[in-house]
Amino acid sequence: MGGPRVAVGVGSAAELEHVRNLLLAGRCAEAGGILQPILATSTGPDLADALAEQLVVLINLRRGDEYSATMDAAFEAARAYPEPARVGLLHAFAALVGLHSGSLETCVWHLVLSARTLNAVELTDAGIVRAWHDLALAYSYAGFHGHALGALARARTIGAGLGMPPGFFAAPDIRVRHAVSLDQFGDTEGCSRILRDVVQDLRLRRLGGELGLLRPVSLRAYGYAIARLAALGRHGPMLDSDPRPLLQAADDSGTAHDLAVLGAVCLAIAEHRPIEALARLETAEVADETLGAAEGHRLRALAYVAAGDLAAAYDADRQACRIAGASNEKLRDLFVEGMAARVDHDELRRRADWYAGAASTDPLTGLPNRWALEHYVNQLMAKGESLVLGVCDLDGFKAVNTVHGHLSGDLVLQRVAAVLSRVMRRDDFVARYGGDEFVVVLATTSQEEASEIARRIVTAVSCEDWESLVPGTPVSVTIGWAGISEEGPITTVAEAFVAADHEMLKAKEMPRAC
Repeated sequence: MGGPRVAVGVGSAAELEHVRNLLLAGRCAEAGGILQPILATSTGPDLADALAEQLVVLINLRRGDEYSATMDAAFEAARAYPEPARVGLLHAFAALVGLHSGSLETCVWHLVLSARTLNAVELTDAGIVRAWHDLALAYSYAGFHGHALGALARARTIGAGLGMPPGFFAAPDIRVRHAVSLDQFGDTEGCSRILRDVVQDLRLRRLGGELGLLRPVSLRAYGYAIARLAALGRHGPMLDSDPRPLLQAADDSGTAHDLAVLGAVCLAIAEHRPIEALARLETAEVADETLGAAEGHRLRALAYVAAGDLAAAYDADRQACRIAGASNEKLRDLFVEGMAARVDHDELRRRADWYAGAASTDPLTGLPNRWALEHYVNQLMAKGESLVLGVCDLDGFKAVNTVHGHLSGDLVLQRVAAVLSRVMRRDDFVARYGGDEFVVVLATTSQEEASEIARRIVTAVSCEDWESLVPGTPVSVTIGWAGISEEGPITTVAEAFVAADHEMLKAKEMPRAC
């Protein structure tokens, strides 16, 4: 990642430009060291831009334990200065963070937000170009190769209009990822065709004297294209050249490391050293997103073919196809969940409109807020009706914010709001009271009916696929109930909330079935 950016304060602009140049040169650790004093002294938009660069450093060096805190701080700083290039760029980075944490839903959510933000821009500059370029990379890592090429085309078009150097838009790794994904699914000819195009692009850039203008990670991607074609047994102009100097281009990013490691495996296969290739694969530590989780298995299959063990090659190839297909299965599940969420959202919006519009609506979940809750209860109380109020408190929500950050926490709250609206009866009322507490109101309901509603809520929340959204931090709900009536001891929402909250805390202390 890295590239041209929008200018900020005079001093900060020069310092951040130096950081970006280091990132372009593949000196990520050095860039991170220079950023620390900048982060300590910057404020306002300068701080927002510095935090964005810090995210680039963390992602390139794969310092995953620092992602969430830095992401939250970056979005917080950007909220006060919502410049489109900055916001679009942060959403692209947030997509990569979601991918790293294993949440495809979070990744897709931020990819969509990044694209929408950038598509709304009318006046373009170098910052918008960089944002489109890094969005293309995020699409590519997530496996959305068509979207990646489209975003890269946008960056190239805008950049050409601004007179930016074409070397910045080479991005051969995007096409390499696309190519190997085809091979992992069995389309080796399609893979070879794309890789040959990449190698041809390298030849033209070499003839044009542009190699010195390319980023080191791009040089490694070109080297991998040559090595991967050689592993497939493809030969031709440029393919007989040694890719090792390209694979050794100075770059300390995680992606550059992975390309070099797997490139060495490809060369061992091509040079008839299959045992060495298999040994390298056994010890290789590479990220799944660099070339897809199936790439190691596909290379293992090619090594077994070179060793003459066709049965083992067949098994490895089947494993590669299975892993590559798993991502498509996740996307299909995500599509179904997305359509369900759209239906839930439409229902929430209709309810919110009915409850007096924006002033009475929680902006995050679309549910009625505390004011709407009190207004609703007061209306029913005025008609002489008795009510049962339930306080729903999320278990495990603190861990979500701690491990995954507040952006993921917001997604959890939105998911719970949709679940509550889906399982409640038509005449029941659901509101967000605040924080991770929701309130449900049941009119003319017996205690037995309230218990059944509680069971449905608890079961529905527990059955959600929290592992996909916030891996390792499951979410559940505990509910406490209190009645409200004109004749009873509890006559207001505030009193009922205190009583129900007390019951909810008692329920949390009770042992639960495993």
